[in-house]
Amino acid sequence: MKPSLQFRLSQHLTLTPQLQQSIRLLQLSTVELNQEIDRLLMENPALEREDAESGDHEAPPATPISSSTSAPSEPSPVETDWSADIASTWRGAPDDEEDGDRSFATPDTPTLRDHLLSQLSLTKLDERDRAFVMVLIDALDEDGYLTLPLEEIAALLPPEAEAGMEDLAIALRHLQHFEPAGVGARSPGECLCLQLKTLEDDAVRGLALGIAEKHLDLLASRDYTRLKSVTGAGDETLRAAQRLIQSLNPRPGAAFAKVEARYVIPDVIVKKTRNVWRASLNPDAMPRLRINRLYAELAAGARAGGAGISSQLQEARWLIKNVQQRFDTILRVSQAIVERQRHFLEHGEVAMRPLVLREIAQALSLHESTISRVTTQKYMATPRGTFELKYFFGSHVATEAGGAASSTAIRALIKQLVSAEDAKAPLSDARISQILGEQGIVVARRTIAKYRESLQIPPVNQRKAL
Repeated sequence: MKPSLQFRLSQHLTLTPQLQQSIRLLQLSTVELNQEIDRLLMENPALEREDAESGDHEAPPATPISSSTSAPSEPSPVETDWSADIASTWRGAPDDEEDGDRSFATPDTPTLRDHLLSQLSLTKLDERDRAFVMVLIDALDEDGYLTLPLEEIAALLPPEAEAGMEDLAIALRHLQHFEPAGVGARSPGECLCLQLKTLEDDAVRGLALGIAEKHLDLLASRDYTRLKSVTGAGDETLRAAQRLIQSLNPRPGAAFAKVEARYVIPDVIVKKTRNVWRASLNPDAMPRLRINRLYAELAAGARAGGAGISSQLQEARWLIKNVQQRFDTILRVSQAIVERQRHFLEHGEVAMRPLVLREIAQALSLHESTISRVTTQKYMATPRGTFELKYFFGSHVATEAGGAASSTAIRALIKQLVSAEDAKAPLSDARISQILGEQGIVVARRTIAKYRESLQIPPVNQRKAL
Protein backbone atom coordinates (compact mmCIF):
# COMPACT_ATOMS: atom_id res chain seq x y z
CA MET A 1 0.00 0.00 0.00
CA LYS A 2 1.55 3.27 -1.15
CA PRO A 3 1.66 6.26 1.19
CA SER A 4 -0.54 9.13 0.07
CA LEU A 5 -1.83 12.49 1.23
CA GLN A 6 -5.57 12.97 1.78
CA PHE A 7 -7.67 15.97 2.80
CA ARG A 8 -10.63 15.44 5.12
CA LEU A 9 -13.22 18.00 6.18
CA SER A 10 -14.77 17.47 9.62
CA GLN A 11 -16.43 19.44 12.39
CA HIS A 12 -15.42 19.35 16.04
CA LEU A 13 -17.11 20.97 19.02
CA THR A 14 -14.50 22.53 21.26
CA LEU A 15 -15.47 23.36 24.83
CA THR A 16 -13.78 26.67 25.48
CA PRO A 17 -13.09 27.69 29.10
CA GLN A 18 -15.92 30.21 28.82
CA LEU A 19 -18.38 27.52 27.66
CA GLN A 20 -17.23 25.13 30.36
CA GLN A 21 -17.80 27.80 33.00
CA SER A 22 -21.25 28.57 31.60
CA ILE A 23 -22.29 24.91 31.81
CA ARG A 24 -20.90 24.58 35.33
CA LEU A 25 -22.68 27.70 36.61
CA LEU A 26 -25.94 26.57 35.06
CA GLN A 27 -26.10 23.38 37.09
CA LEU A 28 -25.22 24.99 40.43
CA SER A 29 -27.87 25.81 42.99
CA THR A 30 -28.17 29.40 44.23
CA VAL A 31 -26.20 28.61 47.38
CA GLU A 32 -23.49 26.81 45.40
CA LEU A 33 -23.38 29.69 42.90
CA ASN A 34 -22.72 32.21 45.64
CA GLN A 35 -20.03 29.99 47.11
CA GLU A 36 -18.36 29.75 43.69
CA ILE A 37 -18.56 33.51 43.22
CA ASP A 38 -17.04 34.12 46.65
CA ARG A 39 -14.14 31.88 45.67
CA LEU A 40 -13.61 33.73 42.39
CA LEU A 41 -13.81 37.09 44.14
CA MET A 42 -10.91 36.02 46.34
CA GLU A 43 -8.86 34.89 43.34
CA ASN A 44 -9.57 37.68 40.88
CA PRO A 45 -9.01 41.33 41.99
CA ALA A 46 -10.63 42.58 38.78
CA LEU A 47 -14.03 41.34 40.02
CA GLU A 48 -16.15 42.84 42.78
CA ARG A 49 -19.73 43.02 44.00
CA GLU A 50 -21.68 46.16 43.18
CA ASP A 51 -22.32 46.90 46.85
CA ALA A 52 -18.62 46.72 47.73
CA GLU A 53 -18.12 50.51 47.95
CA SER A 54 -20.99 51.03 50.36
CA GLY A 55 -19.32 48.72 52.84
CA ASP A 56 -22.49 46.66 53.05
CA HIS A 57 -21.05 43.22 52.54
CA GLU A 58 -24.12 41.20 53.24
CA ALA A 59 -23.56 37.52 52.84
CA PRO A 60 -25.91 35.93 50.32
CA PRO A 61 -28.72 33.90 51.87
CA ALA A 62 -27.54 30.37 52.43
CA THR A 63 -28.62 27.15 54.01
CA PRO A 64 -27.70 27.40 57.69
CA ILE A 65 -25.91 24.34 59.00
CA SER A 66 -25.57 23.65 62.68
CA SER A 67 -21.84 23.67 63.16
CA SER A 68 -19.37 25.19 65.54
CA THR A 69 -15.66 25.81 65.43
CA SER A 70 -14.20 25.87 68.88
CA ALA A 71 -10.72 25.73 70.31
CA PRO A 72 -9.50 22.38 71.59
CA SER A 73 -10.64 21.84 75.13
CA GLU A 74 -8.15 21.76 77.96
CA PRO A 75 -7.01 18.31 79.05
CA SER A 76 -9.25 16.93 81.77
CA PRO A 77 -7.63 16.41 85.15
CA VAL A 78 -6.75 12.84 86.01
CA GLU A 79 -9.58 11.23 87.96
CA THR A 80 -8.88 8.66 90.59
CA ASP A 81 -12.55 7.77 90.96
CA TRP A 82 -13.65 5.17 88.36
CA SER A 83 -17.19 6.66 88.23
CA ALA A 84 -15.93 9.71 86.35
CA ASP A 85 -14.19 7.46 83.81
CA ILE A 86 -17.22 5.34 82.99
CA ALA A 87 -19.38 8.44 82.81
CA SER A 88 -17.15 9.68 80.00
CA THR A 89 -17.09 6.38 78.14
CA TRP A 90 -19.74 7.40 75.65
CA ARG A 91 -19.46 11.08 74.73
CA GLY A 92 -16.58 12.62 76.64
CA ALA A 93 -16.26 13.88 80.17
CA PRO A 94 -19.44 15.47 81.61
CA ASP A 95 -17.99 18.96 82.01
CA ASP A 96 -16.63 19.08 78.47
CA GLU A 97 -19.83 17.65 77.08
CA GLU A 98 -22.05 20.14 78.83
CA ASP A 99 -19.88 22.99 77.60
CA GLY A 100 -20.17 21.63 74.07
CA ASP A 101 -23.92 21.32 74.35
CA ARG A 102 -24.25 24.94 75.47
CA SER A 103 -22.36 26.05 72.36
CA PHE A 104 -24.92 24.30 70.16
CA ALA A 105 -28.25 24.48 71.98
CA THR A 106 -30.29 27.52 72.76
CA PRO A 107 -30.96 28.17 76.45
CA ASP A 108 -34.67 27.47 76.04
CA THR A 109 -34.22 24.05 74.39
CA PRO A 110 -31.95 21.78 76.45
CA THR A 111 -30.81 18.49 74.97
CA LEU A 112 -32.30 15.22 76.14
CA ARG A 113 -29.06 14.47 77.95
CA ASP A 114 -29.14 17.79 79.79
CA HIS A 115 -32.77 17.25 80.74
CA LEU A 116 -32.06 13.80 82.15
CA LEU A 117 -28.90 14.87 83.94
CA SER A 118 -30.78 17.68 85.66
CA GLN A 119 -33.25 15.10 87.00
CA LEU A 120 -30.40 12.80 87.98
CA SER A 121 -28.86 15.59 90.06
CA LEU A 122 -32.05 15.74 92.15
CA THR A 123 -32.16 12.02 92.96
CA LYS A 124 -30.88 10.59 96.23
CA LEU A 125 -28.48 8.06 94.73
CA ASP A 126 -24.95 7.26 95.80
CA GLU A 127 -22.04 8.03 93.48
CA ARG A 128 -21.84 4.48 92.15
CA ASP A 129 -25.50 4.23 91.12
CA ARG A 130 -25.44 7.80 89.81
CA ALA A 131 -22.48 6.91 87.57
CA PHE A 132 -24.29 3.89 86.16
CA VAL A 133 -27.38 5.96 85.34
CA MET A 134 -25.13 8.55 83.65
CA VAL A 135 -23.61 5.81 81.50
CA LEU A 136 -27.08 4.69 80.39
CA ILE A 137 -28.07 8.28 79.62
CA ASP A 138 -25.04 8.60 77.36
CA ALA A 139 -26.06 5.38 75.60
CA LEU A 140 -29.49 6.68 74.57
CA ASP A 141 -30.19 7.56 70.95
CA GLU A 142 -31.92 10.79 69.90
CA ASP A 143 -35.37 9.22 70.32
CA GLY A 144 -34.63 8.24 73.92
CA TYR A 145 -34.13 4.51 73.29
CA LEU A 146 -31.43 2.34 74.81
CA THR A 147 -30.17 0.60 71.68
CA LEU A 148 -27.35 -1.45 73.23
CA PRO A 149 -28.04 -4.51 75.42
CA LEU A 150 -27.01 -4.18 79.04
CA GLU A 151 -24.50 -6.99 78.53
CA GLU A 152 -22.61 -4.97 75.90
CA ILE A 153 -22.67 -1.86 78.08
CA ALA A 154 -21.24 -3.84 81.01
CA ALA A 155 -18.47 -5.20 78.77
CA LEU A 156 -17.49 -1.66 77.73
CA LEU A 157 -17.04 -0.44 81.30
CA PRO A 158 -13.59 -0.58 82.95
CA PRO A 159 -12.91 -3.67 85.11
CA GLU A 160 -12.51 -1.58 88.26
CA ALA A 161 -16.16 -0.52 87.93
CA GLU A 162 -17.19 -4.09 88.84
CA ALA A 163 -20.42 -3.49 86.95
CA GLY A 164 -22.80 -6.40 87.18
CA MET A 165 -26.02 -6.94 85.27
CA GLU A 166 -28.02 -6.33 88.43
CA ASP A 167 -26.34 -2.94 88.91
CA LEU A 168 -27.19 -1.82 85.36
CA ALA A 169 -30.73 -3.20 85.63
CA ILE A 170 -31.30 -1.10 88.77
CA ALA A 171 -29.84 1.95 87.03
CA LEU A 172 -32.15 1.36 84.06
CA ARG A 173 -35.19 1.26 86.33
CA HIS A 174 -34.14 4.60 87.81
CA LEU A 175 -33.71 6.05 84.31
CA GLN A 176 -37.10 4.77 83.14
CA HIS A 177 -38.78 6.74 85.93
CA PHE A 178 -37.43 10.02 84.53
CA GLU A 179 -39.32 12.38 82.26
CA PRO A 180 -40.26 12.21 79.45
CA ALA A 181 -42.18 9.01 80.12
CA GLY A 182 -40.91 6.16 77.98
CA VAL A 183 -37.26 7.21 78.00
CA GLY A 184 -34.79 4.35 78.40
CA ALA A 185 -37.02 1.85 76.61
CA ARG A 186 -35.41 -0.89 74.55
CA SER A 187 -38.30 -1.38 72.12
CA PRO A 188 -41.43 0.50 70.99
CA GLY A 189 -43.57 -1.87 73.02
CA GLU A 190 -41.62 -1.20 76.21
CA CYS A 191 -41.75 2.53 75.50
CA LEU A 192 -45.56 2.45 75.27
CA CYS A 193 -45.82 0.28 78.38
CA LEU A 194 -43.72 2.73 80.40
CA GLN A 195 -46.07 5.54 79.43
CA LEU A 196 -49.20 3.50 80.10
CA LYS A 197 -47.98 2.60 83.60
CA THR A 198 -47.98 6.29 84.51
CA LEU A 199 -51.74 6.54 83.80
CA GLU A 200 -54.63 5.79 86.10
CA ASP A 201 -55.53 2.10 86.10
CA ASP A 202 -58.85 1.12 84.48
CA ALA A 203 -60.16 -1.46 82.00
CA VAL A 204 -59.07 0.46 78.91
CA ARG A 205 -55.59 1.11 80.28
CA GLY A 206 -55.27 -2.58 81.26
CA LEU A 207 -56.25 -3.70 77.75
CA ALA A 208 -53.89 -1.20 76.14
CA LEU A 209 -51.05 -2.39 78.40
CA GLY A 210 -51.70 -6.02 77.42
CA ILE A 211 -51.68 -5.13 73.72
CA ALA A 212 -48.48 -3.10 74.02
CA GLU A 213 -46.75 -5.95 75.90
CA LYS A 214 -47.82 -8.92 73.78
CA HIS A 215 -49.85 -8.01 70.69
CA LEU A 216 -48.46 -4.79 69.29
CA ASP A 217 -47.79 -6.48 65.94
CA LEU A 218 -51.48 -7.36 65.60
CA LEU A 219 -52.48 -3.78 66.30
CA ALA A 220 -49.91 -2.48 63.81
CA SER A 221 -51.31 -4.76 61.10
CA ARG A 222 -54.86 -3.86 62.18
CA ASP A 223 -55.80 -7.49 62.57
CA TYR A 224 -58.78 -6.67 64.79
CA THR A 225 -60.32 -10.11 64.46
CA ARG A 226 -57.34 -11.83 66.09
CA LEU A 227 -56.98 -9.01 68.61
CA LYS A 228 -60.53 -9.51 69.82
CA SER A 229 -59.95 -13.25 69.92
CA VAL A 230 -56.76 -13.15 72.02
CA THR A 231 -57.88 -10.34 74.33
CA GLY A 232 -61.58 -11.15 74.59
CA ALA A 233 -62.38 -7.44 74.25
CA GLY A 234 -65.40 -5.99 72.50
CA ASP A 235 -65.37 -3.45 69.72
CA GLU A 236 -65.90 -0.41 71.94
CA THR A 237 -63.24 -1.33 74.50
CA LEU A 238 -60.76 -2.27 71.79
CA ARG A 239 -61.43 0.99 69.97
CA ALA A 240 -60.84 2.95 73.18
CA ALA A 241 -57.58 1.07 73.83
CA GLN A 242 -56.44 1.78 70.29
CA ARG A 243 -57.13 5.50 70.74
CA LEU A 244 -55.20 5.46 74.01
CA ILE A 245 -52.17 3.80 72.43
CA GLN A 246 -52.27 6.19 69.49
CA SER A 247 -52.21 9.13 71.90
CA LEU A 248 -48.84 8.00 73.30
CA ASN A 249 -45.46 9.18 72.04
CA PRO A 250 -43.32 6.38 70.54
CA ARG A 251 -40.33 8.78 70.31
CA PRO A 252 -40.10 10.47 73.72
CA GLY A 253 -36.69 12.03 73.06
CA ALA A 254 -37.62 13.59 69.72
CA ALA A 255 -38.91 16.76 71.39
CA PHE A 256 -35.37 17.53 72.54
CA ALA A 257 -33.72 16.91 69.18
CA LYS A 258 -32.11 19.91 67.52
CA VAL A 259 -33.96 20.73 64.33
CA GLU A 260 -31.56 21.84 61.63
CA ALA A 261 -33.10 24.78 59.82
CA ARG A 262 -32.65 24.78 56.08
CA TYR A 263 -33.90 27.46 53.78
CA VAL A 264 -34.64 27.40 50.08
CA ILE A 265 -33.87 30.50 48.07
CA PRO A 266 -36.35 30.74 45.18
CA ASP A 267 -34.68 31.71 41.91
CA VAL A 268 -37.99 32.76 40.37
CA ILE A 269 -41.15 34.37 41.73
CA VAL A 270 -44.48 33.76 40.00
CA LYS A 271 -47.36 36.22 40.30
CA LYS A 272 -50.63 36.79 38.51
CA THR A 273 -50.87 40.21 36.88
CA ARG A 274 -53.93 41.22 34.86
CA ASN A 275 -55.08 37.58 34.68
CA VAL A 276 -51.72 36.48 33.29
CA TRP A 277 -49.19 34.41 35.22
CA ARG A 278 -45.70 35.87 34.94
CA ALA A 279 -42.35 34.64 36.18
CA SER A 280 -39.69 37.09 37.32
CA LEU A 281 -36.22 36.64 38.75
CA ASN A 282 -35.80 36.92 42.50
CA PRO A 283 -33.45 39.91 43.10
CA ASP A 284 -32.24 38.37 46.37
CA ALA A 285 -30.93 35.33 44.48
CA MET A 286 -28.99 37.33 41.88
CA PRO A 287 -25.41 38.31 42.73
CA ARG A 288 -24.59 41.82 41.47
CA LEU A 289 -21.10 41.77 39.99
CA ARG A 290 -18.97 44.31 38.13
CA ILE A 291 -15.44 45.04 37.02
CA ASN A 292 -13.30 46.87 39.58
CA ARG A 293 -12.93 50.34 38.06
CA LEU A 294 -9.57 51.16 39.64
CA TYR A 295 -8.14 47.83 38.59
CA ALA A 296 -9.40 48.32 35.03
CA GLU A 297 -7.76 51.76 34.86
CA LEU A 298 -4.54 50.28 36.22
CA ALA A 299 -4.66 47.53 33.60
CA ALA A 300 -5.25 50.05 30.79
CA GLY A 301 -2.09 51.98 31.70
CA ALA A 302 0.04 48.98 32.54
CA ARG A 303 2.81 47.88 30.21
CA ALA A 304 4.91 45.40 32.11
CA GLY A 305 2.91 42.34 33.08
CA GLY A 306 -0.06 43.58 31.12
CA ALA A 307 -0.89 40.10 29.81
CA GLY A 308 -1.69 38.75 33.28
CA ILE A 309 -3.88 41.72 34.15
CA SER A 310 -5.71 41.48 30.82
CA SER A 311 -6.35 37.79 31.46
CA GLN A 312 -7.93 38.56 34.84
CA LEU A 313 -10.10 41.25 33.29
CA GLN A 314 -11.25 38.84 30.59
CA GLU A 315 -12.07 36.14 33.15
CA ALA A 316 -14.09 38.66 35.17
CA ARG A 317 -16.05 39.69 32.06
CA TRP A 318 -16.72 36.05 31.24
CA LEU A 319 -18.04 35.38 34.72
CA ILE A 320 -20.38 38.39 34.68
CA LYS A 321 -21.68 37.39 31.25
CA ASN A 322 -22.15 33.72 32.22
CA VAL A 323 -23.96 34.59 35.45
CA GLN A 324 -26.34 36.84 33.53
CA GLN A 325 -26.85 34.15 30.90
CA ARG A 326 -27.56 31.61 33.66
CA PHE A 327 -30.38 33.67 35.12
CA ASP A 328 -31.75 34.55 31.67
CA THR A 329 -31.99 30.84 30.86
CA ILE A 330 -33.64 30.07 34.20
CA LEU A 331 -36.21 32.81 33.55
CA ARG A 332 -36.96 31.57 30.01
CA VAL A 333 -37.45 27.99 31.22
CA SER A 334 -39.55 29.11 34.19
CA GLN A 335 -41.85 31.21 32.04
CA ALA A 336 -42.32 28.30 29.63
CA ILE A 337 -43.25 26.07 32.59
CA VAL A 338 -45.67 28.66 33.95
CA GLU A 339 -47.45 28.96 30.61
CA ARG A 340 -47.96 25.19 30.46
CA GLN A 341 -48.87 24.73 34.13
CA ARG A 342 -51.16 27.71 34.63
CA HIS A 343 -54.04 25.38 35.53
CA PHE A 344 -51.96 24.04 38.42
CA LEU A 345 -51.43 27.62 39.63
CA GLU A 346 -55.18 28.19 39.43
CA HIS A 347 -56.56 24.91 40.76
CA GLY A 348 -53.78 22.92 42.40
CA GLU A 349 -52.23 19.47 41.91
CA VAL A 350 -55.29 17.87 40.36
CA ALA A 351 -54.89 20.22 37.40
CA MET A 352 -51.21 19.48 36.77
CA ARG A 353 -50.69 18.58 33.12
CA PRO A 354 -48.13 16.07 31.81
CA LEU A 355 -44.85 17.73 30.89
CA VAL A 356 -41.47 16.40 29.76
CA LEU A 357 -38.11 18.08 29.32
CA ARG A 358 -38.24 17.61 25.57
CA GLU A 359 -41.33 19.80 25.24
CA ILE A 360 -39.63 22.77 26.93
CA ALA A 361 -36.38 22.12 25.06
CA GLN A 362 -38.14 22.24 21.68
CA ALA A 363 -40.12 25.34 22.60
CA LEU A 364 -36.96 27.25 23.60
CA SER A 365 -34.60 25.70 21.02
CA LEU A 366 -32.38 24.33 23.78
CA HIS A 367 -30.97 20.88 24.43
CA GLU A 368 -32.71 18.57 26.88
CA SER A 369 -29.54 18.37 28.96
CA THR A 370 -29.66 22.16 29.36
CA ILE A 371 -33.25 21.98 30.58
CA SER A 372 -32.24 19.22 33.01
CA ARG A 373 -29.45 21.39 34.43
CA VAL A 374 -31.72 24.42 34.72
CA THR A 375 -34.46 22.55 36.57
CA THR A 376 -32.17 20.84 39.10
CA GLN A 377 -31.92 22.62 42.48
CA LYS A 378 -33.65 25.72 41.10
CA TYR A 379 -36.82 26.80 42.88
CA MET A 380 -39.97 28.68 41.95
CA ALA A 381 -42.03 30.58 44.52
CA THR A 382 -45.74 30.51 43.68
CA PRO A 383 -48.93 31.37 45.58
CA ARG A 384 -49.28 27.62 46.17
CA GLY A 385 -45.83 27.20 47.66
CA THR A 386 -42.20 26.95 46.64
CA PHE A 387 -41.32 24.08 44.32
CA GLU A 388 -38.24 22.78 42.57
CA LEU A 389 -38.60 23.29 38.82
CA LYS A 390 -38.40 19.53 38.33
CA TYR A 391 -41.65 19.21 40.27
CA PHE A 392 -43.60 20.49 37.27
CA PHE A 393 -42.43 17.63 35.06
CA GLY A 394 -44.00 14.21 35.14
CA SER A 395 -45.09 11.20 33.15
CA HIS A 396 -48.58 10.85 31.77
CA VAL A 397 -51.39 8.31 31.86
CA ALA A 398 -53.81 7.92 29.00
CA THR A 399 -57.48 8.83 29.31
CA GLU A 400 -60.43 7.30 27.52
CA ALA A 401 -60.97 10.53 25.60
CA GLY A 402 -57.53 10.20 24.03
CA GLY A 403 -55.89 12.79 26.28
CA ALA A 404 -53.45 12.36 29.13
CA ALA A 405 -53.34 12.99 32.86
CA SER A 406 -50.12 13.69 34.74
CA SER A 407 -48.83 11.40 37.46
CA THR A 408 -48.92 14.35 39.88
CA ALA A 409 -52.63 14.87 39.23
CA ILE A 410 -53.32 11.17 39.72
CA ARG A 411 -51.45 11.17 43.03
CA ALA A 412 -53.56 14.12 44.13
CA LEU A 413 -56.75 12.26 43.17
CA ILE A 414 -55.61 9.17 45.09
CA LYS A 415 -54.91 11.35 48.13
CA GLN A 416 -58.39 12.88 47.88
CA LEU A 417 -60.10 9.49 47.55
CA VAL A 418 -58.24 8.01 50.53
CA SER A 419 -58.88 11.05 52.73
CA ALA A 420 -62.61 10.82 52.02
CA GLU A 421 -62.93 7.03 52.36
CA ASP A 422 -64.90 5.20 55.06
CA ALA A 423 -62.31 4.05 57.61
CA LYS A 424 -64.36 0.92 58.28
CA ALA A 425 -64.33 0.00 54.59
CA PRO A 426 -61.22 1.61 53.04
CA LEU A 427 -60.64 1.61 49.30
CA SER A 428 -58.43 -1.08 47.82
CA ASP A 429 -56.01 -0.30 45.00
CA ALA A 430 -58.30 -2.13 42.59
CA ARG A 431 -61.29 -0.07 43.73
CA ILE A 432 -59.33 3.19 43.34
CA SER A 433 -58.34 2.10 39.84
CA GLN A 434 -62.00 1.40 39.09
CA ILE A 435 -63.13 4.82 40.39
CA LEU A 436 -60.53 6.62 38.28
CA GLY A 437 -61.56 4.53 35.30
CA GLU A 438 -65.14 5.73 35.79
CA GLN A 439 -63.75 9.28 35.53
CA GLY A 440 -62.06 8.42 32.24
CA ILE A 441 -58.53 7.94 33.64
CA VAL A 442 -57.13 4.51 32.81
CA VAL A 443 -54.69 3.48 35.57
CA ALA A 444 -53.61 -0.07 36.33
CA ARG A 445 -53.86 -1.39 39.88
CA ARG A 446 -50.06 -1.82 40.04
CA THR A 447 -49.65 1.85 39.12
CA ILE A 448 -52.10 2.86 41.85
CA ALA A 449 -50.06 0.83 44.36
CA LYS A 450 -46.83 2.52 43.22
CA TYR A 451 -48.34 6.02 43.50
CA ARG A 452 -49.90 5.19 46.88
CA GLU A 453 -46.56 4.03 48.26
CA SER A 454 -44.86 7.19 46.97
CA LEU A 455 -47.46 9.18 48.96
CA GLN A 456 -46.64 7.04 52.04
CA ILE A 457 -50.26 5.90 52.25
CA PRO A 458 -50.44 2.46 53.93
CA PRO A 459 -52.23 -0.45 52.19
CA VAL A 460 -55.92 -1.07 52.67
CA ASN A 461 -55.56 -3.54 55.57
CA GLN A 462 -53.52 -1.02 57.57
CA ARG A 463 -56.06 1.77 56.99
CA LYS A 464 -58.99 -0.23 58.32
CA ALA A 465 -60.53 0.94 61.58
CA LEU A 466 -62.96 -0.71 63.98
